[in-house]
Amino acid sequence: MIIKARLEPLKIILLRSLNARMHLSNKDVSNYTILKKGFEGELKSDVWLEGLSEGWLIIHDLLLEYNNSTFQIDTLLISQDKIYPLDVKNFEGDYYVEGDKWYTSVKKDVKNPVHQLDRCVILLRALLRDLGYYYPLEPYLIFINPEFHLYLTSINPSLVFHSQTNRFLKKLNAMPVNLNKKHHKLAEQLVALHKVESPYPHLPDYHYEGLEKGILCPKCYSFFSDIHGSTLMCRHCGCTEGVESAVLRSVTELTLLFHDRKVTTKVICEWCKIVKSEKTIRRILGKYYKLNRNGRSSYYSQS
Repeated sequence: MIIKARLEPLKIILLRSLNARMHLSNKDVSNYTILKKGFEGELKSDVWLEGLSEGWLIIHDLLLEYNNSTFQIDTLLISQDKIYPLDVKNFEGDYYVEGDKWYTSVKKDVKNPVHQLDRCVILLRALLRDLGYYYPLEPYLIFINPEFHLYLTSINPSLVFHSQTNRFLKKLNAMPVNLNKKHHKLAEQLVALHKVESPYPHLPDYHYEGLEKGILCPKCYSFFSDIHGSTLMCRHCGCTEGVESAVLRSVTELTLLFHDRKVTTKVICEWCKIVKSEKTIRRILGKYYKLNRNGRSSYYSQS
């Protein structure tokens, strides 16, 4: 049973929009790429976990705090006798370990994910004890990408590689999962403690005037360039979308980027650019949003 589903992080949504509409620095592009790749790995892991037997409690994407320290858990599995924190990595290429340091094949050092997982387990165990739970924790690093290889000098049983995931799932499915109200209460408490961190302080500086206007294709995120009647067409990937749906997506995008900007017919017409008819924009906004009448300052809001 999935207690908390995984949603696409708002930071990825915002960076994707900014990446299409302005020039990002190499650092910001790299950050966006890393976040996106990590999320893709987590989604692959979620698909793999669909093979888990019934009865387990599954919590995705937890951000918790203990003693003024925050820690993230990609997936938490609750069984009858144990709790399994899973940290999913979508690394690609060859890596090797020297001592307790991890390196890529080109000798670039990376954060040791084992240390990160150890820190998470220490904080989670302390938090659980404060809540009155003493279940043993069995953490795992899941390397979900088949194109990843790690050169190790010793065996670490907490590491699960792509070729081992099916066997690992069989191991989990052999565990007892006769859960009771206490297990469900624990899951509910952890979800209630989940912290929502605002991504806005960590975004590059951007301004409305500096962003390229237009409607982004929902598949390749280039700009729609052709409109035929009530259908938009993407020359880059061939995707088509109805004008109404595309305008509504663009309104959502605008309000995520700019909380304080009023949604008006003129603003949305300028933001969407390719839809020239203010009458069409007004009809769509009137259908899905509430019109707050204030003369020339009238604007639309969620009804």
